[in-house]
This record gives sequence, structure tokens and C-alpha cells, in this order.
Amino acid sequence: MLQGIDFLVIGAYLLVTVVVCIAVARADPDADELFLAGRSLGPLAIGLSLFASNISSTTLIGLPGAAYSNGIAVANYEWMAALVLVFTAVFVLPSFIGGRLVTVPELLERRFDARLRCYLSATSIFLSLALDTAGSLYAGALILSQLVPGLSLAAGCAGLALFAGLYTAAGGLRAVVYTDVLQATVLLVGAAVMSWVVFGQFDHSWSQLSAAVEPDRLSLIRPLDDLALPWLGTLIGLPVLGFYYWTMNQYVAQRLLGARDLRAAGQGALLAAALKLLPLFLMVMPGVMAAVLLPGLDRPDTVFVQLIAHYAPVGLAGLMVAGLIAAMMSSVDSALNSASTLLISDFVQPRRPAMSSREMARMGRISTLVFMLLAVLWAPQIAHFPGLFAYLQQAFAYVTPPLVAVFVLALWGRSIGASAALRALLTGHASSAAAFVASAAGVFELHFTIVAGVLFAVTLLAAFVWQLRSGDGASVVRTLPDAGRAPMTIRVGAAIVAVVVALMVWMLR
Repeated sequence: MLQGIDFLVIGAYLLVTVVVCIAVARADPDADELFLAGRSLGPLAIGLSLFASNISSTTLIGLPGAAYSNGIAVANYEWMAALVLVFTAVFVLPSFIGGRLVTVPELLERRFDARLRCYLSATSIFLSLALDTAGSLYAGALILSQLVPGLSLAAGCAGLALFAGLYTAAGGLRAVVYTDVLQATVLLVGAAVMSWVVFGQFDHSWSQLSAAVEPDRLSLIRPLDDLALPWLGTLIGLPVLGFYYWTMNQYVAQRLLGARDLRAAGQGALLAAALKLLPLFLMVMPGVMAAVLLPGLDRPDTVFVQLIAHYAPVGLAGLMVAGLIAAMMSSVDSALNSASTLLISDFVQPRRPAMSSREMARMGRISTLVFMLLAVLWAPQIAHFPGLFAYLQQAFAYVTPPLVAVFVLALWGRSIGASAALRALLTGHASSAAAFVASAAGVFELHFTIVAGVLFAVTLLAAFVWQLRSGDGASVVRTLPDAGRAPMTIRVGAAIVAVVVALMVWMLR
């Protein structure tokens, strides 16, 4: 239970957040300022904001919970994210920054047509609200409802959303990014201290921990029949899911689009890639330790809260709750701002080109508050699903692979036309729906990460089949302009991060 000093720590954190937001926000921002921070972001702000927006309360709840149940293999999501960010920094950011995109779906219109842009944008808005925003609100409210007596799940969701939604609507991406820098700092410090305290229960000895834990729970690479994360799913599914999340997802990519130049975007992506190696030690390992220290928990999603309640001293508990609130807000503010950006830039502006930048910004603020309300209404319903992490990952696994396939074709599939790409996307999502129904009915039992890889391949194949059937010649296929290469420093940094990831995976295989 939280004590008075814990509430003081939480209150101080919230006060500092408000001060930072007021300090960096621009009065009456235009659309470019509200959505892209005036394209002025540097590498430190980008990297920390990328990390903070991803390491949400869903991660702080979901990763330890999954590790408690199945071991450290869940950390494969984290190191694969680092590799995806490395790939994006070298091969994708030149097209993003060189094309001066406002939204990621805009690239599909330049390569194909407006139909593909609207399709990706609408799907991204749905995923941002139903998964990113609602999931973070649910996780944050779940934590508070266990630590604050009498607080209902719905009330917790509403209170957290109101705070994050108001400063997002007021300050736009600049307020989001710079409060994320604060939140990333609080999150890293709090998680590091908590991880060290829990590790202290094993006398800070890896040999003692290894002796207490089943050997396969400390292995990243799991057998093909593993129920948690088989090696084949890691190989063919996680890169697809990671590419959507870190490259195509406006909720994440908006920081990269707001960079002052290609070098800043690349350096920010590499910083985030390096930081993505930390959750294994700060969030996954505490979950494994909790399986020894707190066996028999009915709800694995409560592991992190239980560790705080059992082992965090007064003051540290408040810091950890502040970190959890920080993680939640960094995801909610990011998701709300990106959903608003997609709505205004991809749907409203093309139909009302005479709108001024100030009018678009005003409409963006209103849409942010509307999206906040929708997420608050849906968030409590997540309690009816069998675990937060499964809810998030399985939804992404069935919805995003066809989108990734078409986006990859937009960047590198020079022979595919717009109609073939759209038909392939529809074919892919029809296959996704059929696979989901078949899986729910028990027709097959493929792990969802393997399903993601298969759906990606099906959509790619469908694109080439539809292109052949259409009979369109190469003359109707538009290509993106050559955006050049990433700077040498970015390519060298990317290679270094990739080597570190490979060594870590080899040691914990």
C-alpha cells in the first residue's frame, strides 16, 4: 500500500510534467508545430521519446507477466526491435526524411495512390486507439486500482486519459516528445532501482538465480513446439511485427518525421535501438525472479505491482508508480497525437485543401480529445481478454502483416502497380480473418508469430499474382524518387548495435 511520501513523489512528478509541458509548448501552434514539432527534433529527444513511447505501462505490465509465466523468451520482442530500428535507420529513413513526409501512409500515395494511403491510415488509427491507447490506459488503471483502495478501473482510465489528453492537445508533438524525455528518465531510473532491489533477494548473484530457475526459462531461443514463442516465430514473425511497429506505425514514426535532418533521425533511431536492449534486464528478469519469489500468482499481469508491494521501500514505491504513470502517459500522448495527425493529414486536408494551418491545428486538438474519449470507453473492456500482452500481440499479428507486405513493395517492389497492391492488401486481410476464425475454432494451432510470417508471405505472393492477372505494364507503375544513402556514421553505428545484439542473443540462446 502506498504511504504519504509515495504520494508526494507521485505528485512532484506530475507537477514537473506540467511545468515541462508549459515550458516547451508554443502558443497557438500551427499544424506543422502541433504534428511534427516544427521538424526541429534532435537525436537525444528522438531516441528517448521513441523508447519512452514504446516502454509503456503495457510493457511494464506485460513483459514481467509473460516472463513470470514462460521465461525470458519474451525479450525476443525487444532485441528484434533493436534490429528493426537499425534497418530503418539505414534503409528507410532516407525515404522518410528526403520525402518530407507528414504521415507514413503518405508514402503509399506517392508510390501507389490515395486508396492505399487511406487504407493504411484508417487501420493505423484503429490500432492506435484500440491497442496502444486503450491498452496503456487499462494497464495504468489496473496498477492504480490495486495500489489505491476504492479506485475503480473505469475511474482510473478516465483520470489518466484526461491528464495525458489535455497536455497532448495543448502542446502537440513538442510537448509529447519533451515530456517523454522526462518520462524515459524516471522510467529507466525507477526500473533499474527496482530490478536491483529484486536481484538483491538472490544476493546479486547470477549463479544463485540460475540455480533457482529452471534452465529453459533463461533461454531466448525456444523449441518449435514452445507455446510462448517458438524459434520459427522469432525468425519469420517478429521482424514483420517489429517493422510495422517501429517503421510504419505513425504513433512511433512521428518522432522520426519530426527530426531536423536525416542525421538526427538516424542517430535517434540508433539510440532507441541501444535502449531497447535494457528491458531484458530491467523488466523481463524481474518477472523471472518473481516466479521464484512469488509463486502461484493468479494473474501474471500483476507481477510488477506485486514486486513493488513486497520489496520496494517507502519512497521507491512512489517512484515506481510515478514511472508506471510516466510509461502510460508517454504511450497515450503519443498515440493520441498520431491518431489526430493521421485524421487531419490523410482525410481532412485532402478534402478541404483551403483550410489554413491554424484551422487544421484547431481541428487536431478537438480530434485528440474525441479520440481520448473513445479510448476511455474501450479500455475497461480489455479486462475480459485473457491477458494484456496476448491481447496486444495477437491483434497486431493478424492485422499488420498484410500492411507490412504492401509497404515493403512500395519501397522495393518496382514492378507492382496500385491496383495489384490494393487487391493484395484485401487478399491478405481476408486471409487474416480466415486464419483468426480457424484458429479460434481449433482448426489449427500455429503460434500467432508464425501466422504473422505466413500472412506476410501470402500478401507478397498475392501482389505478384494480381499484377500478372491485371496485365498492367511497367509504364503504369510509379516509383519513389531516389532519397540517397544514410550517412556513414549512421551505417557504422548500425553495424555496432547489430553486433552487440548478436552477441547478447548468442550468450543467452
